[in-house]
Amino acid sequence: MCAVIVFLLSALIPLSHCQSHDPFAWLYGPHSHRFGSLLGNTNGGQCPDECDCPPTFPVAMYCDGRGLTAMPTIPSRVKYLYLQNNAITAVPDSALVNATNLVWLMMHGNQLTSGSIGEKAFMQMEGLERLYLQYNNLTAFPSNLPRTLRDLRIDHNKIEKVTTADLEGMDNLTILYLHDNSVTDLGSSLKSLKSLMLLDISDNKLTKVPDALPEHLHQLYMQSNSIDSLPDGFLGSFSQLQYIRIAHNQLTDKGIPANAFNVTGLVELDLSYNKLERIPPVSTTLQHLYLQANQIKEFTLGSFCSIVDVTNFSKLRTLRLDGNEISREDIPADSALCLRLANNIEV
Repeated sequence: MCAVIVFLLSALIPLSHCQSHDPFAWLYGPHSHRFGSLLGNTNGGQCPDECDCPPTFPVAMYCDGRGLTAMPTIPSRVKYLYLQNNAITAVPDSALVNATNLVWLMMHGNQLTSGSIGEKAFMQMEGLERLYLQYNNLTAFPSNLPRTLRDLRIDHNKIEKVTTADLEGMDNLTILYLHDNSVTDLGSSLKSLKSLMLLDISDNKLTKVPDALPEHLHQLYMQSNSIDSLPDGFLGSFSQLQYIRIAHNQLTDKGIPANAFNVTGLVELDLSYNKLERIPPVSTTLQHLYLQANQIKEFTLGSFCSIVDVTNFSKLRTLRLDGNEISREDIPADSALCLRLANNIEV
């Protein structure tokens, strides 16, 4: 019996000796120690009561979905600030003066208006890379945004105009979500975005393609506007563009220059819900083509293949032509040679 007791005591000694290395020690330590750990690193200020600052990730501050109506006090150590889905109505000039280390700022789903954001509110942040302002009530582009931004999401607002000055100098911006606004003309405001790879300007009031689109675009979304024509050489300057969506516009055959889409590199082209009467010529490298809900009256095999042999054929895999004025009987019998990879043709 004595031997058993000695064995149990010897087994407990190492646990008590190593308690300082226990990662869960803060849960059952002294009262003051426990709450100090919950606050994490307090350098630069305490975590506001209405927010959470995880002890394992003290550079993040979570204030999302708390019913906030005003900006909280932000410790200077914070790099990732989550303020989305609240009822914040203003960002005064002083609100972010202490938050100079911010890298991410999430403010989508609030009640911000253009007049409620101070002109100097964002000027002190020299390392901000990601800014989310979607689902607010902005009518104008915020002024003096950090030029360090890589990802800017300002969709689902009421913005009517974007000027060159709004975006000039944003050399690092790679993602711009501007869809679901009221923009009528972008002019040449996008020309300075040398690194832009994804541009979404769908669901606006555009009547033409913006001038001087960034040449490194990889994805371009312009659906649900009122665009009726494309400029000459529309895709000639793009070297990396793979996805284009121009559905739900007013495009006609006359508004599309010859061979506008017959360029290598394209993977997906969406021209559905327009006013096309013919299938425009496309590159043999295109893989997905959406033409449903137009006014197409003829299946022109030459739009896909000018030459058909063992090595020359279309790489098209998806072709949608439903909702037009043709039927499956209008597809030529020899289309199987040209469209040999197409496993989904809807008519």
